[in-house]
Amino acid sequence: MKSTNEFQPLRHAKPNVMEQIERRLRVEPNTTISLQEYNAKCTGDYTKETAKKQLKQNKKDLAKLQYKFYATNKYSMLIVLQAMDAAGKDGAIKHVMSGINPQGCLVHSFKKPSVNELEHDFLWRHFQKLPERGHIGIFNRSHYENVLVTKVHPEYLLAENLPNIRTIEQVNDKFWQERYKRINTFEEHLYQSGTIIVKFFLHLSKEEQRNRFLSRIDTPEKNWKFSEADINERKYWDDYQRAFEMMLSKTSKKHAPWYIIPADNKWFSRIAISDIIIATLKKLKLKIPKLSTNEQQMLNIYKQQLEQEL
Repeated sequence: MKSTNEFQPLRHAKPNVMEQIERRLRVEPNTTISLQEYNAKCTGDYTKETAKKQLKQNKKDLAKLQYKFYATNKYSMLIVLQAMDAAGKDGAIKHVMSGINPQGCLVHSFKKPSVNELEHDFLWRHFQKLPERGHIGIFNRSHYENVLVTKVHPEYLLAENLPNIRTIEQVNDKFWQERYKRINTFEEHLYQSGTIIVKFFLHLSKEEQRNRFLSRIDTPEKNWKFSEADINERKYWDDYQRAFEMMLSKTSKKHAPWYIIPADNKWFSRIAISDIIIATLKKLKLKIPKLSTNEQQMLNIYKQQLEQEL
């Protein structure tokens, strides 16, 4: 969302209003992104209280939609979350998805690639964790780490044993353009196979990240969340911002859109994410499958058999 703080609220969760915020936060294809133009503190017309009430309703709506999604068994959904450290990805998953049936939802967090994973192409390990039909999969960090962390730290690419990369100097613009292309092809393949893709970039300001790091240090119960790596990576803030901008510009597609979510206020990022997921599911016009005439007749027979047991 750009620096303006003006857009319609979602207090009553009307479908057209949800679609409006979905449009406002979506990165259109072939758009050049500058994150400096986006306000990480934006909350629209929401207050913390109105957002809390709406999120409660959204959880109920999402649970109903997920039930239809699971029963239809026609699509799968992949939700991608990317952000700087402390942007609130874990909290978003917890608060937005807490109302749905865990049987139909799986969260996977991608850490540093293992030795075995490095022996395959960079998309291989992500293929293994894709959701099956009727299920929602959430990637907390994802295949996009391969154009974020490795772009800021190109030396990591040497561990991939790529045929044409022997030195960092060989990692040029052509290399990155090819990697964006491969990610786009990967996601287009998933979409054509029935996977609905929704990607969220939680846009956190450097000032707010600093405040959240300090909170982790000052609060004993949160000390475990903090690591030396957090401080080390913060030194590369500007490099990461440029990497995110390029990622958003090159890989937001109609079938796999990116949404820039203002993340300085966690309560707003959670309501925005839930609204977009709901709006996306509603576009599918999901319905509980109806039985054929023959199936209904058999159901009646089974009912009679069970009733005769009494």
